[in-house]
Amino acid sequence: MAKELTQEQRETLLNTLKARFEKNMHRHEELQWEKVQAKLEGSHEKLWSLNAMERTEGEPDVVHYDGEKDEYIFYDCSKESPKGRRSVCFDRKALESRKKHKPENNAIDMAADMGIEMLTEAQYRALQELEEFDKKTSTWVATPADIRELGGALFCDRRFGHVFLYHNGAESYYGSRGFRGSLRI
Repeated sequence: MAKELTQEQRETLLNTLKARFEKNMHRHEELQWEKVQAKLEGSHEKLWSLNAMERTEGEPDVVHYDGEKDEYIFYDCSKESPKGRRSVCFDRKALESRKKHKPENNAIDMAADMGIEMLTEAQYRALQELEEFDKKTSTWVATPADIRELGGALFCDRRFGHVFLYHNGAESYYGSRGFRGSLRI
């Protein structure tokens, strides 16, 4: 599949991203949309990835600027875990280990197909510093290899005014658990 948007799709996405950026200035108080847009317009493949985030209801928005690398960092900022990425187990190994009731996909492969990275625990906690997310859902996060080798995977959510990190079998999946991604442009 070509990772390219039509001109109309690019314009629609840029308008959506601009409106979200302007509505949520608390996420990026010192940044200017014009500079973000210039970066976006120079990277059609990254625009395709942002569109994939948007299409799966992640509501991507700029959350940081890395001055050293001259990159804007987008995270999924939907209030709950993105609807189009729920009911997935953690990775392909977990998916293949299920004998019955397999989900349609897994978080790691979906993220790779979209051209994004799954949030780490630290990134998830940083996102939660901006505002409250996942008060009803949960989100798979990148899992250390030693935990994954033992069959586990990590996820986070916000309950009782706090962000929690939990573990589960990587093959598990729930209608209320998805994953959030990040993209550097």
